[in-house]
Amino acid sequence: MQYRAFGRTGWEVSEIGFGAWQIGGAWGTVDDGESVRTLLHAFEQGINFVDTAQLYGAGHSETVIGRALREWKGSKIYVATKAQPTVWPNPEDDTPLFRGRFPEWHLRENVENSLRRLGVERLDLYQLHSWGPFGHRELDWLETLNDLRIEGKIDQIGVSLRDNRPDEGVALAKLGLVASEQVIFNMFEQTPRDYLFPAAQETGTAIIARVPLDSGSLSGRWTPDTYAGWEPGSQQHEMFRGERFADTLSRLDALKADVGEAHGSLAEVAMRYVLSHDAVSVLIPGMSSIRHVDMNVAYSDGGYLPEDLIERLRKHCWVRNYYR
Repeated sequence: MQYRAFGRTGWEVSEIGFGAWQIGGAWGTVDDGESVRTLLHAFEQGINFVDTAQLYGAGHSETVIGRALREWKGSKIYVATKAQPTVWPNPEDDTPLFRGRFPEWHLRENVENSLRRLGVERLDLYQLHSWGPFGHRELDWLETLNDLRIEGKIDQIGVSLRDNRPDEGVALAKLGLVASEQVIFNMFEQTPRDYLFPAAQETGTAIIARVPLDSGSLSGRWTPDTYAGWEPGSQQHEMFRGERFADTLSRLDALKADVGEAHGSLAEVAMRYVLSHDAVSVLIPGMSSIRHVDMNVAYSDGGYLPEDLIERLRKHCWVRNYYR
C-alpha cells in the first residue's frame, strides 16, 4: 500500500480508502458480519482511511464501522463521516441559500450521534454533506465546527461537494478554510482537474476522490443484462434508470476502444487514472466484500498512467448528474 499526505493535516493516509456507502444497505441487501470482516481485511491490507456518513443507511454504515473499530487492534484508522443539511439544496439551483442549512443545534446533535455509533471519542474528519457557492462567505457552520474542534469532539473539518459541481469548491480551497474537499472524479467526471485541483494544491487542501469507478460502470463488468440483476429500489437501480443505463453502456464502448488493453483492464485504468493526479490524497471506491478490497488494493503499487493517455482521455469527459 502506498501512502500520501492528507493535505496540510500531517496525516499519512492510504491512497486507496474504503468507501462505506454500500455497507449501509442502500446498494442492496448486506450482511453486517461480512461487512465487518471486509473492513478488518481492508485494515490488514494497509487501508487506514474510511469514508462514511449519517446518510448511509440512516447511520447503519457508521454502526458497522464502529463494530470493526472495536475489533481492530492494529494501527490508527482515520474515519471521515458527514452531516447532511437540514434541507437539501435543489440540484438545479446554481445559487442556493447556504446559511442556516447547518445550524448549531443540528451539527452538535449529529456529531454526538456519530460519536456514539462509531464508538469513538473524537471524529477524525467531519464533513458537510453538501455544499453551495456561497458557503465560503456564510460561515455560521464554520463557527460551530471550530467550537467542536476546541471541545475535542472533532479533529479536522471537510466538505463534500455537490455532485457534478466541482467549481463550487474552488473559492473554499483558495481560502484554505477546511482541511479537505470531497469530489466526484473519474474518467468520465474529469472537470475537477481544471480548477479545483490547482486551487487545492495552492493551500494544501486534501482532495478525497469519490466514485472512481463511476458507481460500477468503469469496473468493466457490465453487460446489457446487468441492470435487470440489480435489486429494485437500490442505489444503482435508481441511478441508471430509464435510458441512463443504455447511454452509459454506449459511452463505455467508446472509452474501451480508446483505452485498449495495453494498460490492463478497464477497472485498472480507471483506478490508475485517479491515482495519477497528485492533487488527490485518497480515492474511496465502494467496497462490500473481501474480493473488492483485494482488487482495489492491487492498484496501489506506484504505477501511474502515461500523460499522453490521460490527455487522450479528455475527450471522454461526460458531465451529467445521475446521483441525485
